[in-house]
Amino acid sequence: MIKVFRRILLIVLVLGILVASSGCGENKPVLNVYNWGDYIDESVLNDFEEEYGIKVNYETYATNEDMYVKIKSGGNNYDVAFPSDYMIEKMIKEDMLMKIDMNNIPNYKYIDDKFKNLDFDPNNEYSVPYMWGTVGILYNKKVVDEKVDSWDILWNEKYKKQILMLDSQRDSIAVALKKLGYSLNTKNVEELEEAKQELIKQKPLVLAYVGDEVKDMMVGEEAALAVVWSGDAIAMMEENENLEYVVPKEGSNLWFDNMVIPKTCKHKKEAELFINFMTRPQIALRNTQYIGYSTTNEETWKMLDKQIRENLVAYPDEEDIEGCEVFLDPGEFIKEYDRVWTEVKVH
Repeated sequence: MIKVFRRILLIVLVLGILVASSGCGENKPVLNVYNWGDYIDESVLNDFEEEYGIKVNYETYATNEDMYVKIKSGGNNYDVAFPSDYMIEKMIKEDMLMKIDMNNIPNYKYIDDKFKNLDFDPNNEYSVPYMWGTVGILYNKKVVDEKVDSWDILWNEKYKKQILMLDSQRDSIAVALKKLGYSLNTKNVEELEEAKQELIKQKPLVLAYVGDEVKDMMVGEEAALAVVWSGDAIAMMEENENLEYVVPKEGSNLWFDNMVIPKTCKHKKEAELFINFMTRPQIALRNTQYIGYSTTNEETWKMLDKQIRENLVAYPDEEDIEGCEVFLDPGEFIKEYDRVWTEVKVH
């Protein structure tokens, strides 16, 4: 009887160990992070996993619109995303974001005040700043021997099939709008139509509408001019000394990318832990050094080399961005932007 009891006890213990070990993997949270391509030092993800024992499932997107559609469809339970200003505004309006408990983001104190209380999140409830910058023209000085200070040069026949435009609705339409002297947030159908005609007129001159591939193409001198984000410009200029960047005199887009928690989130505690980790000055330093974009973290900025802090591409003077605008959510009028972009692409 004692032997039987011992056998039963042994079986129970073994089964208990097996159940416990099989449950470990299930209980370990997996954080689903959705970010722009080439927009993080991936060793940072490894360090987060090691420090907190949380597995990071990392995916990337090419445009704000791609990110929005994916999250809106509910296809994936993303815990953290990195949308831009106007898209954050849109997602807040559509109840797609959770409020962030700033008590769980103590490193928020390192964010420069000029990046807080902005129009898209006036009370700093839904987002934590990540990077910022401008949109401008990157050009090859070996090929372009004239002064580059206006969007007009992107319509110059001299550079036919040497021009790269962004494959991004708001950004490319914005270029045409600013060229015409209009706001990049216009809700005037006639102004949008004029912008459409400008882009259609320009289309035979365009080599390609591009995303991240613009980097290899400009560094490899496959094109003379490209519309790019300032952080990408810095990275490309480091690789090719013939490249130069300018924000045109007509003005451009001043943008801000922030970290948010979509309502698809299943691990809010871990998401806030990740956002706080990303806002740690040393971690923010590694990210800004790796991707070349401008940090919103005041302590991180102090850690940068003087040469970088004084780089006007990364950290422009007020006068350099005087004519720049931040994208706003056009609401229902986005259908007009969609229509215009579709008509440009299919023309």
